[in-house]
Amino acid sequence: MKNILVINGHEYYDFAKGQLNKTLFEDIVSTLSDKFEVKTTIVEEGYDVKKEQEKFQWADVVIFQTPIYWFSLPAAMKKYIDQVYAYGVFFGPAINQYGDGGLMEGKKYMFSTTWNAPETAFNDTNEGSFLQGKDIEDAIAHLHHMQRYVNMVPLKTFGAHDVVANPDIEKYRSELKKHLQDVFMK
Repeated sequence: MKNILVINGHEYYDFAKGQLNKTLFEDIVSTLSDKFEVKTTIVEEGYDVKKEQEKFQWADVVIFQTPIYWFSLPAAMKKYIDQVYAYGVFFGPAINQYGDGGLMEGKKYMFSTTWNAPETAFNDTNEGSFLQGKDIEDAIAHLHHMQRYVNMVPLKTFGAHDVVANPDIEKYRSELKKHLQDVFMK
């Protein structure tokens, strides 16, 4: 893999200024730019659908930097996917069964996510735990299905947790850098 597309899917509001997602997005770009060709998209700044589709065609890996709102993507990021993931470009008719018509063969993706949920909420198998023992990958399984539908292959998800109640920006940045080293440099 040599070509990486990094997408910042944060929506900016008065109550959610997005500085952490912006910082992590910039860290991903600066870390990977030394060894890879990197292109970027900042969803909230606008985009041309055809150019975005060309970026996906060019990319070996797509990294989605996004907060998780209500266990899903921000509305603008979902709209971006709805517009960019077009029939005939990202997927076609099923061949043998539902979901096997993806046209993004050989492409990989990674989610880099920020959560209000503390890290201890994941993998908590105590009776009555909110996530019922699920890890981060299970908690966003629906997002993985979306990528699987277009035939993209997952790389390990990164998560920064407890970002509102107990933010630790330097910890997140350090953990992200290690994650990128483990996923892309080994």
